[in-house]
Amino acid sequence: MSVLDIAKGMGVTLSHLFKKPVTVQYPEERAQIKARFRGRHHLLRHPDTGLEKCIGCSLCAAACPAYAIYVEAAENDPNDPTSAGERYASIYEINMLRCIFCGFCEEACPTGAVVLGHEFELADFRYQDFVYGKEDMIVGVTGSKWQRREAAAKGTEVRVGFEAPGRPELEGVDH
Repeated sequence: MSVLDIAKGMGVTLSHLFKKPVTVQYPEERAQIKARFRGRHHLLRHPDTGLEKCIGCSLCAAACPAYAIYVEAAENDPNDPTSAGERYASIYEINMLRCIFCGFCEEACPTGAVVLGHEFELADFRYQDFVYGKEDMIVGVTGSKWQRREAAAKGTEVRVGFEAPGRPELEGVDH
């Protein structure tokens, strides 16, 4: 190793010495999330009718390389429809321990029902709480199961530790 190599290395070190730090005092300060970040899944509803967008086609489960998604379809009741299609997902589950957040489920969905939001705080203490059902992912539900359980026990609202750029389909969900 020559003196020139040492000087180059010290130059790199000194150039970073005067830059603004990237450290955030989490959770007191909220983390800034990039627009393309893929976090917790959300199941969307049609904005005009309020019906679920998921038609139970299982294409998201077929596209998932980690086999983390399970969908069971049922026939839609024409008098009291759950979704706009002939069928709906009676069971929709994602095992968050298996999910690799690749976004293939979002790309495979023909109706745009499943999207990956910006929530990254998914830690929990119980194995069964890492399997998110439809009621945990439907748009409007904020926070992990543990965060919702703790907020309910304390009588407070769920506080997420991030600020994300707005996405119209998740309006009011990520903030």
